Amino acid sequence: MKNDRRRWLKALAALPMAAALPALADGLETIRQRGRLRVAVYNDFAPYSISGGKGIDADVARAIAAKLGLTAEVVGYNADEDMNDDLRNMVWKGHYLGTPPSDVMMHVPVDEYLARANDKVRIFGTYHVETLALARNPERVPKPLAGSAAVALEIFTREKIGVETASLADSFMLGVLNGRLRENVVHFKNVAEAAKGMAEGKVAAVLAPRAELEAATQGQGNLVLESPKFAELKVDSWKLGMAVKVEDQALAEAIGNALADLKKDGSIADIFKRHGITHQAG
Repeated sequence: MKNDRRRWLKALAALPMAAALPALADGLETIRQRGRLRVAVYNDFAPYSISGGKGIDADVARAIAAKLGLTAEVVGYNADEDMNDDLRNMVWKGHYLGTPPSDVMMHVPVDEYLARANDKVRIFGTYHVETLALARNPERVPKPLAGSAAVALEIFTREKIGVETASLADSFMLGVLNGRLRENVVHFKNVAEAAKGMAEGKVAAVLAPRAELEAATQGQGNLVLESPKFAELKVDSWKLGMAVKVEDQALAEAIGNALADLKKDGSIADIFKRHGITHQAG
């Protein structure tokens, strides 16, 4: 992220001042004239985005837009192969099927490696820290998972655990303990399906991002939700923020200032609370 910022500032410094200043203001000024902030969210990604322009990401976007004196135009996009493709489709180029890019994309990992790999966007504005969590049926997994994976996860040599296909939890559970748990890792289309599988007794536990688990297990009284720590798991939390085109510095600053106010007055935490999700500030 620092290297990207240096390259941007260096390029800006090389421009004549008269040319540089309008370039920074153009994107934001166009949006103000339009009166709408076009915001990209993922389709079918509860609790963050739900069909009909609902969900946490949509509500955060509306709160930011209102702070800027704008209306939020929430646009849903399907997830592509990876985050690099999503940034291209949603922010800087648009989808090859014709959907134009949005002004800002929600739910972007605030990560320096991702930022370096995508020099056409500016990643910023952490509004939540997501963590990997485990929901367990205490009758089948009676003790909290603690200690090394070799000790904590030994129970899943006998009990089954659900994960979302092609997720961080999936990769971890298939590889940990030299693959000893593979036969008891059950794959589901999404976290909601995994939670349903636990309610039906198909699995004894589910490993997934905490917010998705909290949303998917609402109403299931007989479970314990915890955030175990495993030394073998290198990444168990990540910051969620936003992205705009790299040249839209003025827009990023305006959104960042609005977000800071909303975090300070408790509005962001209130949005998460309304959706029944524990907010973790970044």
